[in-house]
Amino acid sequence: MAKKNLANFIHTLSYDPVVGQSERYAIWRKNKATLWYYPSKKRKFKESIYLIYSIVNKPYILDLGPSMSLIEAFNNAGYDAYLIDFGIPAYEDRHLTIDDYITKYIQPGFKRAMRHANSDSFTVIGFCLGGTLATIFSALDNSNIKNLVLAVSPIDFSAFPDYDNWLNALREEELHFDELIDKMGIIPPESVKYGTRLLVAPLSFSHYLALLNRSGEKNYTEKWARMNKWTLDHIPVAGATLKQLMNDFVRENKMIEGGLAINGEEADLSKIESNLLVFSTKNDPLVPSSLCEPIMDFVSSKDKSFVLFEGGHAGLVANTHMPEPMETWLRTHSTPI
Repeated sequence: MAKKNLANFIHTLSYDPVVGQSERYAIWRKNKATLWYYPSKKRKFKESIYLIYSIVNKPYILDLGPSMSLIEAFNNAGYDAYLIDFGIPAYEDRHLTIDDYITKYIQPGFKRAMRHANSDSFTVIGFCLGGTLATIFSALDNSNIKNLVLAVSPIDFSAFPDYDNWLNALREEELHFDELIDKMGIIPPESVKYGTRLLVAPLSFSHYLALLNRSGEKNYTEKWARMNKWTLDHIPVAGATLKQLMNDFVRENKMIEGGLAINGEEADLSKIESNLLVFSTKNDPLVPSSLCEPIMDFVSSKDKSFVLFEGGHAGLVANTHMPEPMETWLRTHSTPI
């Protein structure tokens, strides 16, 4: 039995699963970005879903495979979905900023989705840093955003519980990254990967022990292989984006303290009036709930909820169904057709 488990373990490590298998159509492209449309076989709600994912990982975590796909769950529940996929930046994109992500991709992609759906009312869902971008997008203009859902999305950068020394050094300008970032131009995926591992160690290795213990369970190893592929599949980050994240968000915490401007227009959280659902997880070293929950005190939304789930950073998205509180919330905040 031990030899068989070891053989299964080795096989799973070398297995390269096919991801992103849900039916989809590209309806808009710009530079490296693509707006994907995922149709529901039986649409039940007026409000389609506009998905915004992070800028440091590939978005196929939302569509890992059959019965392991949040997008599939949306479609099965009767929602059409649109995903703005930013693509993989290259050296020529080194000057790409947060402003560009908002004004050149998210905003025009959203307008294209509204035309395609023939609807002026949407649900916007942002994940991780994609949720940060979704918040900025909504703070600029949320007239067509009926519902805003933020999943493990950092908003308040005032405190990282396990990294206060790093944070203080950055704020006291004892750490200087701008010159190094300028020389690199674009941060390679290997640097993103190892930087992430530094933050979450020893969790980066514990999942291998879990696989070894459960290597005989087919369903578990299939999901493990897909999650592991995504975990290791980082993308480059534009230098200008990283500098803006470090300075405007981490160092000066402008999302909460104020002063964040996108192409000269202030992104004021109090302008957000959409129905709001914020959820975080209890075991997330990357984005603990202390970074997510404070937005509740700054928005003008009359209908707002915060939910804390069991699990980790990516555990909410790779299941047959939506997390139950999220599914119920969406259903009660969407208009049946």
